[in-house]
Amino acid sequence: MELEERYGSGVYPKVPLRLVKGEGAKVWDENGREYIDCVGGHGVCIVGHSNPYIIEAIEAQAKKIMVCSETFYHEERALLYKELLEVMPHYMGSVFLCNSGAEAVEAAIKFARILTGRKKIVALKRGFHGRTFGALSATWNPKYREPFEPLVPGFVHVDPENKEELESVIDEDTAAFIFEPVQGEGGVYPLSGEYLKFAQEVCKSKGALFISDEIQTGFCRTGRFFAFQRYELSPDIVCLAKGMAGGLPIGAVVLRDSLGKIPSRTHGSTFGGNPLSCAAARAAVRFMRENALDKRAEELGKLFLEGLKSINSSLVRDVRGLGLMIGVELKKRSAPYLKALADEGVLALQAGPTVMRFLPPLVINEDEIKFVVDKVGRVLSGNGSN
Repeated sequence: MELEERYGSGVYPKVPLRLVKGEGAKVWDENGREYIDCVGGHGVCIVGHSNPYIIEAIEAQAKKIMVCSETFYHEERALLYKELLEVMPHYMGSVFLCNSGAEAVEAAIKFARILTGRKKIVALKRGFHGRTFGALSATWNPKYREPFEPLVPGFVHVDPENKEELESVIDEDTAAFIFEPVQGEGGVYPLSGEYLKFAQEVCKSKGALFISDEIQTGFCRTGRFFAFQRYELSPDIVCLAKGMAGGLPIGAVVLRDSLGKIPSRTHGSTFGGNPLSCAAARAAVRFMRENALDKRAEELGKLFLEGLKSINSSLVRDVRGLGLMIGVELKKRSAPYLKALADEGVLALQAGPTVMRFLPPLVINEDEIKFVVDKVGRVLSGNGSN
């Protein structure tokens, strides 16, 4: 902790815990204290800590080759393309691999512009798409944007669920509309299927691409393999990352087959598609499919949501979410309550100043969820350990 404080850049505010071990939905600190992990690496730990599928895949691939750029062909990359498209709608036809969610959004923006020949990108207020310049330009919150302006031009933000405003903004100059099916960092707000279907039709009528940012909602998190499937949407481009490789860095952009191939040499990624991350991603997707994590997230998410809604506390303004992506909005700032919750043995996140966000591994079990709900109730009723 002393070394990190001394030599770290300072951009990350730290929780004073030194975590040394993880297994399933639990982590342990240096003193051997156990916590239920509802942070999950900001939604990365979908298949659980120390997942044996991931460990086996990493060990096996590390003994073969870890570095093989996209200049050359490689089996793990090729098979990941194939297996990723198998869990996508049949009309999706190609994949670009990178290293993170922000990189996936950057690539999607570039692809939308080069494929349509247009410049305007429409995004939503409350939306969060990353911190690099293109992704930050799509992100709405001024606290992220203003220190780094001027940003990339051509971005317009509209109110979620306002059909009239959206229809007035998407026009013949619009390259794409990008959205999160559940706005995570913005406060865990699920968008309505009615609004998203309307947005899809507007995009189609104007020739704009419809981009689903599934970086946090993808890979079974919301009770479907991808959240857009819940509303029977047909996105042109899907952005993926976080839990895709069971903890290793990876991102992906999946494109509709009818869009064709991206022109050669117009984009690239040194580490994108590396064999180690591809092997881990294949193992993660296999684990998700074999263990039906989408159905598990749907069922346990209902249990979790119902438990949190049953908490009797005057502090609670709202409880909302999909699957195992849940937010508890308070009438006060959430930071002190998250600290108190950690003291009770549960780690959770903020999503804006007043929201407690829960992104547990999808391998969490009923008893662990009941433990979390009990501790949240204790903290919000003032009966915690402090």
